[in-house]
Amino acid sequence: MTPAEAARRARAAISDDEIISLARKLISIPSHHEVPGKEKEVADYLAGYLTRQGLACTIQAVDGERGNIIATLPGSGGGRKLLLNGHLDTVPPYRMTVDPFAGEIKDGMLYGRGTVDMKGPIAAMLMAMIGLHRSGVALAGELVFTGVLGEEGASEGTEALVLAGIKADGAIVGEPSNFEYAMGHRGLEWLEIEVTGRTAHGGIPDKGINAIVKAARLVSLIDQRIPPTLKERFNPAMGPSVMNFGKIEGGTQPSTVADRCIIQIDRRYIPGETVAGVIAEYQTLIDELAAGDPDFMAVIRRMPSNMMEHFDHVPMATPEGADIVQAVQAAIRSVTGAQPTITTRRGWTDAGLLGGVAGIPTVVCGPGDISASHTADEHIPLASLLKGVDLYLRVAIEFCGLASQEAPQETPQGASV
Repeated sequence: MTPAEAARRARAAISDDEIISLARKLISIPSHHEVPGKEKEVADYLAGYLTRQGLACTIQAVDGERGNIIATLPGSGGGRKLLLNGHLDTVPPYRMTVDPFAGEIKDGMLYGRGTVDMKGPIAAMLMAMIGLHRSGVALAGELVFTGVLGEEGASEGTEALVLAGIKADGAIVGEPSNFEYAMGHRGLEWLEIEVTGRTAHGGIPDKGINAIVKAARLVSLIDQRIPPTLKERFNPAMGPSVMNFGKIEGGTQPSTVADRCIIQIDRRYIPGETVAGVIAEYQTLIDELAAGDPDFMAVIRRMPSNMMEHFDHVPMATPEGADIVQAVQAAIRSVTGAQPTITTRRGWTDAGLLGGVAGIPTVVCGPGDISASHTADEHIPLASLLKGVDLYLRVAIEFCGLASQEAPQETPQGASV
């Protein structure tokens, strides 16, 4: 049996309605940080669903009753192990213009919170596994799915996988990519600079030290010095290093000299740079201003709200020649009929932990468009969702390899969602 024939056989074992039904069910279960238990309900549902489908499934305890869902399709031996990773949490449904949990279908689109980021891609991954299992298309290598906690927060789910020593020959993080693929993305650091002054009445401002004025000088100096150097630091898989002034806040009222001003910076860095080196660049400019102005006082620190418990938000960089990259490219070409396109515009994902910390060659690729993530009318085209199943089937077959013998398995078809 050829890989193409195996993919068709596995896909024939699952229906479009099943795929859409699973996605809608996942969307109907709120799993954002404002819900009691957060992702617990959706993880519990998936554990039961996958068990009914005959897949080996466990929940890895992470935070109290919250846990990662891990499903495994064993291989016959001799093949590569593939990890499929997706996060179970979503952002809250703030100011949505569609019912966030109804899973409404209209004009070929599935709407709701998590449709594209990333319960739709998760449904595509799991239905690919179910299709392989149900059809009796046996892989040589093991196929594992990990549904993880907290990616929209501190990535505690994938941190737990890494700390537990997860191993694989390749991984796919199924963030929406519109069938482009990312073999790298930048690291992420949030920095806060606190500039201090001395308060005084607005009628006698010369008696105070205005922290806003001092901060403005620092902002100007940073803008002159750092962005031009970042443009020269370039990685072909992720683009240049970049920074953004995201927030500035200072003072208490117009008639009082501000004694405090906070500058918050988003800094995206590439391999070859370090968190310590990034901070040192800003510290150098702080020291320069302080040397020329005895009234200038500022401290820089990492923002705890963006820090994981154990690891940094490191870059993810997978070599272009890696087997997982080649498998994803071949699958995209087969499923879409188009030449695979690399994207360098990704934000940070859990692929940074799998690739940059655990050392698993990782690619980010999934159905749907990232531009629909977190939006008021979050959606995924049904055609893209269904094609996502085809994509993950082809990658699994290509990367894990087919077993030499395939025996049909007695597995019920069309188990209820």
